[in-house]
Amino acid sequence: MGPDPAPPPATVRGRLAWTVRDGLVLVRRELARLARDPGRAAGELAFPVLMVLLFGYVFGGAMRVPGGGDYRQYLIPGVFAMTAMSAVLITASAVAADVGRGVMDRFRSMPMARSAVPFGHTASCLVTGLMSLGLMTLCALALGWRARHGPGETAAGFGVLILFRYAMGWLGVLLGLAFRNEETADRFVPLVFPVSLISDSYVPAGAMPAWLRVVAEWNPVSAVTGACRALFGDPALPGPGAAPPLRHPVAAALLWSAVLIAVCAPLAVRRFGSRAR
Repeated sequence: MGPDPAPPPATVRGRLAWTVRDGLVLVRRELARLARDPGRAAGELAFPVLMVLLFGYVFGGAMRVPGGGDYRQYLIPGVFAMTAMSAVLITASAVAADVGRGVMDRFRSMPMARSAVPFGHTASCLVTGLMSLGLMTLCALALGWRARHGPGETAAGFGVLILFRYAMGWLGVLLGLAFRNEETADRFVPLVFPVSLISDSYVPAGAMPAWLRVVAEWNPVSAVTGACRALFGDPALPGPGAAPPLRHPVAAALLWSAVLIAVCAPLAVRRFGSRAR
């Protein structure tokens, strides 16, 4: 039997402040761990940049966008969206490592808000995501990519990416709590990449076989990619008869993110608390 949770403050405002205060402590812990592990930090920050360079240079000159347009302009939002999705892997691995080492049990024994630990992991993943997005953007600009709409729509495009990464972080926490150790989480990695590849990120969904096209069109990564293309002013031409998420990508991306957070956040907090009993 684990210890009873600390009694929460009486007011909603007090409980929220308690969660945020304890969660920020966890954010500082995760960032300190990252600073003490240069290899992990380099991997998390360098991988997105390598993806931009790899796809931009290897595929940039060979692929053609239906209806015309520069493929690098078409590609970069897809790489942004795929990197945002990688938050599920990063967070699941970090949470599973804490579960395997017994750190989660120590957290449960402390007088802290039960939701602070999941919140801390998602918030720290969001901070590292902002750093990697900044580096990716600089790299994309060096490749010739440009946001062709105004600053308001450009900021909205980056906002969609940040919100989606945060949603993926909550999914990662939920999965990480289900794993018993970091090794199990690492074996889960190969199952995630096809989700980002079977999307509208790198090639138009209309060019895929009919059954695969349905998967790609309803993939949340396709919605986020399409939203960024629309807001940045990149080539974005859904084929005739495209599914609603591709015709209305901004609304679809926001809806996917909201649903993921609404479902995964309470389940993750509940799972973290239930393991103590």
